[in-house]
Amino acid sequence: MAKVAAENYIKFLGTAGARFVMIKQLRSSGGLWVSYKGTNLIVDPGPGSIARCALSKPKLDPTKLDGILLTHRHLDHSNDINVMIEAMTEGGFKKRGTVFLPADAIEEDPLILKHLRPVIGDIRILEEQKEYGVGEIRFRVPARQKHPVSTYGLLFDFKPSVSLIADTKYYEGIEELYRADVVIINVVFYEDRPGIEHLSLPDARKIIQDMKPQTAILTHFGMTMLTHKPHILAEDLSDELNTRVLAAYDGMKFILT
Repeated sequence: MAKVAAENYIKFLGTAGARFVMIKQLRSSGGLWVSYKGTNLIVDPGPGSIARCALSKPKLDPTKLDGILLTHRHLDHSNDINVMIEAMTEGGFKKRGTVFLPADAIEEDPLILKHLRPVIGDIRILEEQKEYGVGEIRFRVPARQKHPVSTYGLLFDFKPSVSLIADTKYYEGIEELYRADVVIINVVFYEDRPGIEHLSLPDARKIIQDMKPQTAILTHFGMTMLTHKPHILAEDLSDELNTRVLAAYDGMKFILT
């Protein structure tokens, strides 16, 4: 019997952005589950990530994780890293898996509990312009973002190519650094908020207009984005820019085809 090819997808275990949406759980904060050619990676497992795996339909099994990645150390992106390591290593009984994270998440006030570090197969420190991989998943870190702590976006070597513009303020050249067929953008604010290093809807509009991806996915919504209904904003951008723009929702599964 022919072997069935593994499905390639990104599942949004949470779409919460900023502290108050996270605290109130107006949207979940579980991060992204990435599955590609049988390799499983979770990106930014925030509060409730392991619960969202259990509630997923079908359920996602975190003992099948091959890697865990933090774009940065802020709580809404990292809270569940230890329980995910516990799952990935099957209760600490199997030394396996790779954890990717910025240096300040492991060297200064480390996020990973001391007793769990020896059971991780490998710990890789993220640096800009470096390439990384686990199993069949390969990705590059284009640049350090403009954010209060060390933060890195991602460019996955998938077909179609996928980029994640992690938390940052807008800066010149961001479009070229993260140009891909599918771009995922963390959009916290409905309007510009000078002095706060997060992207706004006008920033996302500018990025999408310049990049012209096959698909743009908005996520990581703050209160003002939720108030203005992200799915309506995405539809408006689609019409305005003649580009497929989606607003992610908790549990959304995006098939990579």
